[in-house]
Amino acid sequence: LARAGHEVTLVTHGRFEPLAARAGLGFHALPVDPRAELESSRGRALHRSTTGVGKLARVVSMARALAVEMADDLVAAARSSDALLLSGSVAPLGHAVAEGLRLPSLGLNLQPLAATREFAPPMLGTGSWGALGNRVAGLGLNLAVEQVFSAALPPMRARLGLPPVGTATALRTRERQGWPVLHGFSPRVVARPRDWRRGLDVAGYWWPYDGDAPLPDELRTFLTAGPPPVFVGLGSATVPDPARVSAEIVRALRRAGLRGERHRTAGPFDAAQIDAALLRLRA
Repeated sequence: LARAGHEVTLVTHGRFEPLAARAGLGFHALPVDPRAELESSRGRALHRSTTGVGKLARVVSMARALAVEMADDLVAAARSSDALLLSGSVAPLGHAVAEGLRLPSLGLNLQPLAATREFAPPMLGTGSWGALGNRVAGLGLNLAVEQVFSAALPPMRARLGLPPVGTATALRTRERQGWPVLHGFSPRVVARPRDWRRGLDVAGYWWPYDGDAPLPDELRTFLTAGPPPVFVGLGSATVPDPARVSAEIVRALRRAGLRGERHRTAGPFDAAQIDAALLRLRA
């Protein structure tokens, strides 16, 4: 967007300001430090979660408190904007801000969050529960996400002159309006579900602004030394035992006779999570 001539402001946690500056983007910090949260007692409990449902319950509890802290800054940043591009993590709150300020908005999701019969919600970390079970689980997850903002939305809507609405009503309203959502993953990795409504589109990966930068010498040497390796990425997933998960992935690649490369990214969650894994197996 910036290269196309638009003025772009990234609204997120303060520790990402250097990244925005290097990309030539404006920046508005939110009053939340993700590393501090993950190292708090609530964050440590999240890491100890061993099931997708348990992890989701703790995420919702943590996020409810943080949403109240972020609401005023989201409104302040939006007041100087012409349009809002909302990540899945703040979409219910951001959509209300856009409505109150009469701004166009769309969602930008990195996961297939909308309910579908074709697979269970990825956030629950499970396989398929059958067509009906998958659909019901997806709708339940969407309602759980709406509950994250149940404390922050009423006072914010009142300040913006909007009538009060329940969380389920807000979700139904976005669906009836056909609110557009672009998904930043490849349809070759996750095909667009056939039962998704119009307006839910899979756009392909959004590569970083420096995607054309030359590869480090060590990585280039590894890539050219044999067959194409397998990339294993866990995104920002929290796991109770990262070392065990890494060992299982290495064991699986060895059994399959595949190469891999291990790499730790210097992100805000690197102390407690595997943000990206390219598992190195020097055959």
